[in-house]
Amino acid sequence: MSAITTRPTTAATDTGARTDAAAGMITDARQRIDDLDGRIIGLIQERIAVSEAIQRERIASGGRRLSLSREMEVLNHYSDQLGRPGTGLAMTLLELCRGRV
Repeated sequence: MSAITTRPTTAATDTGARTDAAAGMITDARQRIDDLDGRIIGLIQERIAVSEAIQRERIASGGRRLSLSREMEVLNHYSDQLGRPGTGLAMTLLELCRGRV
């Protein structure tokens, strides 16, 4: 029986970098991305809450829960700012904010 040996991992191999300096930069940048993702998620949760309040008010006043013309404005805005991937992102946001249809 042969023993299985594993090489110790270093920051460089964990990041795919070839130098410790590059690995340090990547590690720092990944932390920044994680922080940004946390902020983005928080903003999405806030957007969902605001959307729910709008829907409740619209329904209470006798209107429809959704405004398709407003959704088109959102889609166009994201597309104008981010290109084609922005449309997909906007569709996902709208789906999250619609609640149960």
